[in-house]
Amino acid sequence: MAIYLTKESRVLVQGMTGGEGMKHTRRMLAAGTNVVGGVNPRKAGRSVDFDDRAVPVFGSVVDGIRATGADVTVVFVPPAFAKAAVVEAGDAGIGLAVVITEGIPVHDTVAFTTYAKEAGTRIVGPNCPGLITPGQSNAGIIPADITKPGRIGLVSKSGTLTYQLMYELRDIGFSTCVGIGGDPVVGTTHIDCLAAFQDDPDTELVVLIGEIGGDAEERAAEYIKRYITKPVVGYIAGFTAPEGRTMGHAGAIVSGSAGTAQAKKAALEAVGVQVGTTPTETARLALALLEADRDATHG
Repeated sequence: MAIYLTKESRVLVQGMTGGEGMKHTRRMLAAGTNVVGGVNPRKAGRSVDFDDRAVPVFGSVVDGIRATGADVTVVFVPPAFAKAAVVEAGDAGIGLAVVITEGIPVHDTVAFTTYAKEAGTRIVGPNCPGLITPGQSNAGIIPADITKPGRIGLVSKSGTLTYQLMYELRDIGFSTCVGIGGDPVVGTTHIDCLAAFQDDPDTELVVLIGEIGGDAEERAAEYIKRYITKPVVGYIAGFTAPEGRTMGHAGAIVSGSAGTAQAKKAALEAVGVQVGTTPTETARLALALLEADRDATHG
């Protein structure tokens, strides 16, 4: 099992014929992703050779879905065209749109996430690394060779920390890893992923990675308290951030004590989430919880 993405997923790539789109389509194919087509109105009818596979290019998302049955799109288009690309995907009825593009104006993101929700399309991103179900499918830019299939679900604001925790916990492996992005507005939240992992029978533990700024982690803590029965381990990027400084992502804005790593850590710990102060400590906490659960089960 997995959340959002499986080996059955049929993936279109909007922007496949651009430099980033070409590079990462090749990597997705190498990871076993069923990439069924690209979308570029100016190159419709052509195909692109990726090693031993020719991938057709369609003039629109609708044409791609009609020809291939695609249910996922990965968006690698420049920021100015991202809103139109996502709206097109929503209009076409795609189930999942993974928006890798960074630098999209916030008002565009607000518009297309609202539109997609009404259309029934789940957005992951923007400004995110995408998601991977190891051994099955990879939609985005997450390296596929740093972990294996396993029992941990991962949801993260930070791309780099997604990769680090995947590597740190590679001996256990992951059901699905979702990089939700660190912009002020994102289409899929920590809470969405927590709910999906709670319902996934093959996810035994969830690692939640947040970062300073905003209140997403505090809201996730409240949700965990009410609805999540599986163990959750957390990490907050920004413990060493100097006071009064805006760090990294556009969403990482701290005001007084609100939005600090310490405040988020306290909120999560108050509902029973163990929070590491480094990625390595976070991985150790996850391993210890899994071992404790296994001992309890077989004791």
